[in-house]
Amino acid sequence: MPSLSPTGQPDSASAWFGTVPGRALLDSEQALVAHAFSERPGQSWLWLGPQAQTLAADGRGLRLASARGGYLGDVRCALPFPLASESIGVVVLQHVVRSGAAGQALLDECARVLVPGGRLWLFGLNPLAPYRWRWRGAGLRASEPLTWRRRLRGIGLVPAPVSQGIGPSWRVCVSDHVQEGPGLRAAYALSAEKRTLPLTPLRRRAAMPLQGVPAA
Repeated sequence: MPSLSPTGQPDSASAWFGTVPGRALLDSEQALVAHAFSERPGQSWLWLGPQAQTLAADGRGLRLASARGGYLGDVRCALPFPLASESIGVVVLQHVVRSGAAGQALLDECARVLVPGGRLWLFGLNPLAPYRWRWRGAGLRASEPLTWRRRLRGIGLVPAPVSQGIGPSWRVCVSDHVQEGPGLRAAYALSAEKRTLPLTPLRRRAAMPLQGVPAA
């Protein structure tokens, strides 16, 4: 695997989530992350976030945080993940997918490791939220849910028709109440399912052998 930076430093965009406004947003999302894992009891999960995760999650899984050149956490790795194809029931992508080829490669990998019937949860920043002034100049990009639905369909997943708004609107505080649609909330979560038979033909992905990932 490609090596990470010698210091294991987080990438510059992810660093904002270590600030007070960033931590307030991540804390607001913890209940929804826990709910995502509870939807597939008994199945393994993969959780990628911008910072090291502290939430206690049920079951077996792999926690990774973005770092320069790859990911750090329960294992130190880069793409492709050291996971067998169709071995993960739930994938949570918490503010880690970027635009361009790198982001596409991450989405492709998530589709590869999901079991048929598995679910991917994607957390994104809301470009219409007043809270966007809190991350201004931090190198973060916000996109509307429609953009992510298109990208998720492109990897063979079926996204939910409505996203869920979460987090504060302007004031720095923890707000874990979930609403239908992003509205003016700082972030939103969009889920997508991997159907057994895709609606459109997809290029065949090479299967990967299991490489002994430890349980979280």
